[in-house]
Parts: sequence; C-alpha cells; structure tokens
Amino acid sequence: MPTPLDLSAWRGRVDAEEGTLGRRWHQVVQPLRAQARGLALLGFACDAGVARNQGRVGAQAGPAALRAQLAALPVRRCDAIVDAGDVRCAGDALEDAQAALSEAVAGLLDRGLFPFVLGGGHEMALGSFGGLARHLAAAPGAGAAPRIGIVNLDAHFDLRLADRATSGTPFREIAEDCARRGWPFRYACLGVSEFANTPALFRRAEALGVAWRRDEDMDAGGRAGTLALVDAFVGAVEHVYLTVCLDVLPACVAPGVSAPAARGVGLDVVEAVIDRVGGSGKLRVADVAELNPSLDIDHRTARVAARLVGRIAEAVHP
Repeated sequence: MPTPLDLSAWRGRVDAEEGTLGRRWHQVVQPLRAQARGLALLGFACDAGVARNQGRVGAQAGPAALRAQLAALPVRRCDAIVDAGDVRCAGDALEDAQAALSEAVAGLLDRGLFPFVLGGGHEMALGSFGGLARHLAAAPGAGAAPRIGIVNLDAHFDLRLADRATSGTPFREIAEDCARRGWPFRYACLGVSEFANTPALFRRAEALGVAWRRDEDMDAGGRAGTLALVDAFVGAVEHVYLTVCLDVLPACVAPGVSAPAARGVGLDVVEAVIDRVGGSGKLRVADVAELNPSLDIDHRTARVAARLVGRIAEAVHP
C-alpha cells in the first residue's frame, strides 16, 4: 500500500489578494478520502529498475521533486486534486513495488479517479498498465478483451530481454502479460532514437506490431505526420495509457534523467501529442517517468515535468 501522504510537501506562495483566481495547486490538493473525485496523484519512489539497467540512480526522489514544482502551478481548470501518497521500493524489491503500484492504480480507478503516477524509473510502466488491466478485467460485464492502447513518448522502446525486470523491460513484459490474457498488445512509441536502440530492439518492436516514430521525424515539420499516427492509433482503441519518459526531450530541456537525449523531441511537439491524446476522451491513466533530481540543473526537468502533468490534468478534467 502507498505510504501516507505528508501534506507538508504542498506549500508555496499565497496571493490572498487575488481571491480564488490566485490559487495554486498547493492550496487545493487534498488527501485521498472516500468522497474524492478528479485527479489522483500517486508517487512511485523507485529506481531499482534503473539500477538493474545499469543506469544512473536517483529517480526514487523524483516524486518529491515533482510535487515541489506542482505546488506552484496556478489552478486553472483542474481544481479537484487529491494526493494518494507514494508507493516506495524497499531496496531491490522491484517486483513487490510494481505489484503494489498496480494494486494502487486499480483501486483509484475503481473509485472513479484519474490516476497520475509520478516517477520514479520507467519500470513503473508495468504497474501503471497492470492497474488499468486489473480494473478493466474486473469491471461489471467484462468479457471481450479490452482494447487498450499504450502511447509512450520515449527515446527508448524499453522492450529489452532480461532475466529480471528493469527500467528497460516494462513494455516487453506488458506484451507478455497481454499474451497470457489473450489480449492484443497495442503499443506506440514516439520519439525513438536510432542511436539509443539496438537493431535487436527494432526487430522485436516490428515482431510485436509496435507503431513508432523516430525522433528525427518528430520536428515541427513532421508534426502533421506525428499527429496523424496518434489519431489513427487512438482511434482504434477504447482505453489509453499515456506514459512520458522525460528522456524523450532534448538534454537542454530535461537534463535530470538517467540517459539524456542527444537529440530529443521538442517540447512543443510533445505537448501537441499530449493534447491530442488527452482530448480523445479515452485517456484512463498517465504517468511521468525518469525524473532524477540529483542530475537536474536549476530544476529544469522537474519544472517541465510539472508543466506536462498540469497539461494532461487539464486535458482530462477541463
């Protein structure tokens, strides 16, 4: 179960003179209660998968750093926000943490909330998807396989083979889980770097029927093609899980990640994709992964992550 919420994390400037139009997130966030509604923030304080993947650790502090930046966001359209606390990984007990995250996400969905997971390493994807799958499988009248689409903004496929789960294996593990359930695996990875993925990964992506778009095809000139891919992919599913790995952004925009991008995808294009997915009416779960405060510069990565969280929140709860 998630650790209890420490509301002291939610603090910041108060412009009382401005009335309700001057509120910031720290003034409206509430602890999770029985009558809660709207957006539910859930931290995943874990980087065991990054360590296993031979990456630079520190993402376990990501949720706290992200909350610190979210606290200062102005309240615009989304004003129903609860904080469900953190799922924490004890040492190398990654599988236990992923299972706990899956249970927590499913519980939030069962209560009619929109779960937004704050990472944490991208090993979180297995728990985020698992929670959605668990919720849909248990839904009244559940019968035919739900049509779930995963949209991953990421420089990496994260389809690696490994003896144990890592931050580089979650979508291969999700594909295997779908196969066990008899469900189709629908996965779109946007921002893939040809210089950060081996030919083996491209071959596996092709074998699994993954839709992808390279980082170099996602500049401003390629926006129409990118959004056309997103529209076709989202149009073919009933439910969407959106995950943003911050290493999809250029290193100058997001330096605080384990593997900064040599090229990356511009924030304007990333936001356009988010707007299209969020506006579809099919988004059920979202997360932001790989925020590593120990590698950040002037909180750049945490600030852009908070902006993306706010944008997705407003798309889902306008």
